[in-house]
Amino acid sequence: MRLINEIIVHCSANGPTCTFGAKEINQVHLARGFSDIGYHYVIKRDGTIERGRAISHPGAHCKGHNAHSIGVCYIGGIDAGGNPVDNRTPEQKASLNKLLLNLVRMYHCKVYGHRDFANKACPCFDAKKEYEGFYNREVLGIVKKT
Repeated sequence: MRLINEIIVHCSANGPTCTFGAKEINQVHLARGFSDIGYHYVIKRDGTIERGRAISHPGAHCKGHNAHSIGVCYIGGIDAGGNPVDNRTPEQKASLNKLLLNLVRMYHCKVYGHRDFANKACPCFDAKKEYEGFYNREVLGIVKKT
């Protein structure tokens, strides 16, 4: 198994009515010359968590970080005019929280947004700040709350 020390959150840069999932993103990535979908997980608008690329394989989602990260993409991230916006549904937020917390517990790593490593708006919110509480010792189960 490869060493995982980062989880990187992305948006698909689609509007709020997009019904894409992992299958459609995979088709786009294959057309761009990728060998497989670049992300390890995709969160659909209804909160469904879909598997993408196998975790055992490096992703194709963040230059310079693919070898040691897990890529998670939610569908959305732009408004009807094509401007960056945090348009995650409540279901997507809940699924992201659940998935990311489980991944942080398994790999003892931190969550970042794509924008933390590239000059992009993606994922259109501050993932590093939103999920920083996931690393405290109580959340990770290292110590019990008294």
